[in-house]
Amino acid sequence: MRSFLTLGAATIALAFAAPALAQTASAPAADPAASAQAPASGAAATTAPATAPATAAAAPVTAGQPVKDNSGAVIGSVAEVKPDASGKSMATIKMDDKTFAVDVANLAVRDGATLINASKAEIEGMLGGAKK
Repeated sequence: MRSFLTLGAATIALAFAAPALAQTASAPAADPAASAQAPASGAAATTAPATAPATAAAAPVTAGQPVKDNSGAVIGSVAEVKPDASGKSMATIKMDDKTFAVDVANLAVRDGATLINASKAEIEGMLGGAKK
């Protein structure tokens, strides 16, 4: 049951973040690295400015990384990264006493931190019914 609630909360989080990601998609894509990363890392690539050199691959989401919300505040950490039943790479994020899973393709990594395109308050609101 816990997995179902976690997956449900993550799905809601992604559905909620999608319109915000669509709004930021008009960010300047003059950097060829940003254009090359967009298909590989999904819509979340638009949440962080492309500052990596064109020759560097996007940094992977890994366990232990701090997680920052869309304001840049640290809201938790990545507990683990593993494939789901379909093989899609999912990151389990621990935020206070709650955990939720997010498709790695919807996250970005910058300066050693995992970035999520939602505020802590928005995430807490989406997780409100889910228990740890």
